[in-house]
Amino acid sequence: MIVDRAVYREGLRHECGDLSDDLASVRAGDPHDFLWIGLKDPTDAEFAVVNDELGLHPLAVEDAVSGRQRVKIERYGSTVFAAVKTLAYIEATSDIETGEIMVFVGDRFVVTVRRGDVAPLAPVRRLLEADPQHLAADGAAGVLHAVLDAVVDTYVEIDREVAADLDDIEEAVFGSNDPAHSGAIYRLKREVLEFRRAAAPLTHPVSWLASEEGPIGSAELRLRFRDVSDHLIRVADHVETYDRLLADIFNAHLAQISIQQNNDMRKISAWVAMAAVPTMVAGIYGMNFDHMPELHWTLGYPLVLGLMAVACLLLYRAFRRSGWL
Repeated sequence: MIVDRAVYREGLRHECGDLSDDLASVRAGDPHDFLWIGLKDPTDAEFAVVNDELGLHPLAVEDAVSGRQRVKIERYGSTVFAAVKTLAYIEATSDIETGEIMVFVGDRFVVTVRRGDVAPLAPVRRLLEADPQHLAADGAAGVLHAVLDAVVDTYVEIDREVAADLDDIEEAVFGSNDPAHSGAIYRLKREVLEFRRAAAPLTHPVSWLASEEGPIGSAELRLRFRDVSDHLIRVADHVETYDRLLADIFNAHLAQISIQQNNDMRKISAWVAMAAVPTMVAGIYGMNFDHMPELHWTLGYPLVLGLMAVACLLLYRAFRRSGWL
């Protein structure tokens, strides 16, 4: 559905009536005036109404209607199409929730398509409307910058949260307290992978927007895209590091489990060895029916019991010295 639409002239918001008339009006006015249409989870019919007025490229329309696109920023003729992943960190479960935003920036118009409830664009619109001077200078491309800047700022916040979770798991694995469960490590690794899929593919497209070869004509706006690119590259580098660290932590956790199992097996083997000696003596002793020591010697039976106790004691001391017990 269309959640908001407006015409911006000289950086100021004006109500939008008929799309065709308003689009023709802004195209006849100042080069920085534009029409901005915001949609959320649009149906094919709802998007067709907007497409009929704006004449978007069929391939970009197909991506926007179907959703679940890979992260990319591409140029279709005079229109720039961006598909980015929006993320939200759930504090209670340490999960990362994923959404999607697609942005069309064309000749005096911007269309934003949001899928899911993650990262609403109303705060971005209010922030732009609060600074008419910049909005008038940047035009439609300024909306693309504001959206990407907001998305990357969210990435930076999630980067800090993931780093804190990673420190907690690392402390649990290598600390003296209860060790972390492999399930917790695996879940965080899944979240980091989701984070990586959102951030890493976006680094080169944003760098392209910041370059002179990109579609942004304003040198000042390219500098601001470069700032967004710097933040994004730093986040992407951190995510790569987190992924490698989690793999190392998981391997260390498995090694600790293996060492603990080996220690348990050594203790079990030591106790079995101590039990085997009296079992062997008792077994041989029990098979002797004619020459049992107590038949001819009163102290024979206590002597055998004492021999078993001494043997077990010597084995216990030997295993204690070797660290098996």
